[in-house]
Amino acid sequence: MNVTPTGRTAPGITHHRAEVNGTTLHYVSAGSTGSPVLLVHGFPETWWTFHQLIPRLATDHRVFAVDLRGFGDSDNAPGDYGSATSAQDLHLLIAHLGVGPVHVTGQDISGGTVFRLAATNPQDVLSLTAVETGLAGFGAEGLADVTRGGAWYIGVLVTPGAPELLLAGREREFFGQHIFSAMTAVRGAVTATDIEEFARTYSRPGGWHGAIGLYRSMLGEGAEIKALAQAPGLRVPVLAVGAGGGSFTSGTMSQVTSTDISAVLLDGVGHYVAMEAPEALAKALLGFMAGVDAAR
Repeated sequence: MNVTPTGRTAPGITHHRAEVNGTTLHYVSAGSTGSPVLLVHGFPETWWTFHQLIPRLATDHRVFAVDLRGFGDSDNAPGDYGSATSAQDLHLLIAHLGVGPVHVTGQDISGGTVFRLAATNPQDVLSLTAVETGLAGFGAEGLADVTRGGAWYIGVLVTPGAPELLLAGREREFFGQHIFSAMTAVRGAVTATDIEEFARTYSRPGGWHGAIGLYRSMLGEGAEIKALAQAPGLRVPVLAVGAGGGSFTSGTMSQVTSTDISAVLLDGVGHYVAMEAPEALAKALLGFMAGVDAAR
C-alpha cells in the first residue's frame, strides 16, 4: 500500500506500508529493473540512513529499505522486538513484496536479524552483506562492556525503564552530541537534518521499543546464534564491509559461513558507512551483487 511520507523523503523514492506478522512495517522503494535489494538499518537509524545509497543502487536494481518493527514509521505497540521476530517480519515482507529472493544488506544491530533470515530462510536470500556489524556468540556482546571500550548506552537500553527515564525527550542531543559525533570519521557526513529525522521517530511514544528489543537480543541470544551458525550456517554469498570497526565484521562473518567471504575495508570512514561513504559502499555492493547475479 502506497502512503504519503510522514517524514523526509527523496526523489524517486515511494513510501509503503505492509501488514505482516501481527504488525505494520513502513518501507520505501526505488528502481524498476534488476535483481531486488533489501536494506536493513541499525541504531540509532531508520530507512533514512540509506537515502543517499538508494538512488545509487536503483540504477541497476529494485531497491527496498525497511523500518524494522519498533523503528522509524513502523508500528511499535507493546510486543516482542527481538531479532527472531524481526527476522520473521523480513521473511514475510519479502513474500508480501513478491520479489524474492533478494540481496540483503544489514548493518550494526540488525546483524542478528539478517543473519537469522539468511540462515533459516535461505530461499529468500540471494546474498548477504554485513556492514559494520557483529553477532551474539561471536563477540558482539563485548560492545556492551564499558571496561573494554564498549558503549555505555547499551546498558541503558537494556535496563527496564531506563531509556524512557534517561533518553526520552533528549533524542536530538543524544544522537547529535554523543552517538554520531563519537562514531563518525567523515566530518559533516551526518547533518542536522539527518539527526532531526532520526529523532522524529525515536521521540514518538514507544519509540525506543525496537532498539531495546534488538539490544536485549544481542546480550541473550549467543547460544542460539552459535547453534544456527553450526547448522544450517550461512549458505549464501557473503560480503563483509568494515570501516571504523576494522576487520571485526569480516572476522565475525568468516566464522558463520562454510564458504569464503568477500571483504571490503573502507579507510577513513567511521561506523555509519551508508551516510559517510555512500559512493564507496554503492561501488562495493554493486560489484558484489553483479558477481552473484552473473553466477546464478
